[in-house]
Amino acid sequence: MAWRDRDAPAVRRSLPAGFIAPCLPTRGQEVPTGPLWIHEIKHDGFRFICRRDGDRVRIFTRRGNDWTERVPAVVEAMRALPGRSATIDGEAVICRPDGLSDFDALRLALARGDAPGAFLYAFDLLELDGQDVRRQPWEARRKALTRLLQRSPPGLQVSEHMDGQEDGRAVFRAACELGLEGIVSKKRTAPYRSGRSPDWIKVKNPSAPAVTRVLEEHA
Repeated sequence: MAWRDRDAPAVRRSLPAGFIAPCLPTRGQEVPTGPLWIHEIKHDGFRFICRRDGDRVRIFTRRGNDWTERVPAVVEAMRALPGRSATIDGEAVICRPDGLSDFDALRLALARGDAPGAFLYAFDLLELDGQDVRRQPWEARRKALTRLLQRSPPGLQVSEHMDGQEDGRAVFRAACELGLEGIVSKKRTAPYRSGRSPDWIKVKNPSAPAVTRVLEEHA
């Protein structure tokens, strides 16, 4: 039986098959602490839902637009994954020589319609081999994602995280010192839900360079 998004509301039926509206973090002023939370770096890029079904790969923006042709390295990596199908959530970036993401370079490349240097920091797995895994806790989804991407090409990389035994506030301070956008803290027991979620908390670096998101607003 072909997998489909059973939780999609009726108003979403006009969106392309395989697209799942992303889970969105809630803006926070303080980093949550404790063993229930993990912390991920917030990379400065474009959010994509990446869907592979057999030999077909489609890359969707957060609003469901098809940008498959713009990120060939991500497409190649998705096509190389084992199994029949997979749906991955992540952030596409282009990195500078120092390893930090360069939003301006990514924005210009995507606006031209071709960003061969872009790759995906994958941070969640929504479906695998026809099985909807969104109701599983973050912990289980992350383990499955890590296994899936063990031998993937450079177009897909697992976004690193630190668990609740680390001081999330120290992680945030380090991100700010590096000039990164901030961090996203996630409850390790939480399922994946489309829309705004209190189980994902984004704390932004107040000193991060302000970049106009004109292109993203139309995506």
